[in-house]
Amino acid sequence: MAIKSAGPPSVITGVIVHSSAQSRGAIFRVVATSEIQEQIMAKVVVFGITGYAGGHIGAELAARGHQVTGVARKLSTLPDGIAGEAGSIHDADFVRRVTEGADHIVVALRFGPQADEPQLIEALPSLIETAVARGARLGFVGGAGSLQVAEGGPDLVDTPSFPEAYKGEALAARDALVALRASDSALDWFYVSPAAAFGGYNPGEKTGEFRVGGDVLLTDAKGDSYISGADFAIAFVDEIESGAHRRARFTVAY
Repeated sequence: MAIKSAGPPSVITGVIVHSSAQSRGAIFRVVATSEIQEQIMAKVVVFGITGYAGGHIGAELAARGHQVTGVARKLSTLPDGIAGEAGSIHDADFVRRVTEGADHIVVALRFGPQADEPQLIEALPSLIETAVARGARLGFVGGAGSLQVAEGGPDLVDTPSFPEAYKGEALAARDALVALRASDSALDWFYVSPAAAFGGYNPGEKTGEFRVGGDVLLTDAKGDSYISGADFAIAFVDEIESGAHRRARFTVAY
C-alpha cells in the first residue's frame, strides 16, 4: 500500500504532531516535545556521503535535525549541516574513531571492489564489531538484484535479462545481505533495497509518496520499478527514526 511521509515533525503549542510510515498507511500521533527532541538529535555517520544515495540520505537527515557526519575517501562539497571526515570503511581504526558516540551507522557504498579497495563485505566483521560495541544501529543501502521477481523467486540478478555489466555488484550486495542475516543477534541492522531503476541516471522528484515491500521487487501497473533519490532517502530516514524493520531487509518503490 502507498505511504505518504510527512517528513520532519511539526511543533504545535508545546506538542509535536508526527507521522510515522507504516505498512498500512501514515499513522499520526501526538507525543511530548522532549520525546521528539531526543529522536531528532540522533548522531548518524554516513559512509558514502558524496555518492548518489548517501548524499540524499545525509541531506534528509540534516533537514530533520539529526547530527550528521559524512564520510568519503575524498571529500567534496557537502550538504548544509553535515560535518565531513575523509577515510575508508576498510580502515578499522578510522571507523572506530569516526563512529564514537554514534547512534546509527549508514553504509551507502558500492559492494564490489573499487579502485584499490576490496569488496565491502571484507569490512563487515570489523564494522559489525564496532556497531555492537557502540550500541549503534547499522543501516545499508542495498541493491535491487537480490529481490525476488515474484513470490518464491528467482532473484532479479538470477534472471536471464539481468545486465551482465551489473551482475558482479548485485551478487556482492546479495552476499552482504546473507552475511547480515547470519550475524549475531546482538547486531541491530536493516538493509533497504531500492527499486530496479534507481540512481543518478534516473533522479526523479521528491513526492513523499511511495510503497514499502519486503523481499519481492515492487513494480507499477506498467511493470516499471523506480524510485527517486529524494524519496528513497525519506524512506531510509523514516526507518532510522521508527525502527520498524529490525534485522530485516525491505524495499521501496512507487
